[in-house]
Amino acid sequence: MPDSRIDFSDIPETTGAELKRARRVGRPKTGQAKQLIAIRIAPRLLANLRRQAAKQSKPYQTLIHELLERAAARAA
Repeated sequence: MPDSRIDFSDIPETTGAELKRARRVGRPKTGQAKQLIAIRIAPRLLANLRRQAAKQSKPYQTLIHELLERAAARAA
C-alpha cells in the first residue's frame, strides 16, 4: 500500500518539547565501527558459511569476519 493511501488523521502532531526529548535510535558509536563493503561469494560457499555460523549460534557476517581476521594474521 502506498503511503498516500494511509490514514494518519488519528495520530497527534508531535510537539516541539517531544522533539527535543527525542533520541536517535541505533547502534552506539564505539569508535570501533566496522566498514561496510560488498563482496561476491559463491552461493554454495555462502550457504556453507551460514550453516557453520548457525551451528555456532552467531551471525554469519561475524563468522566471516573472524575467519578473515585469522587468515590475515597467519599471512602476516
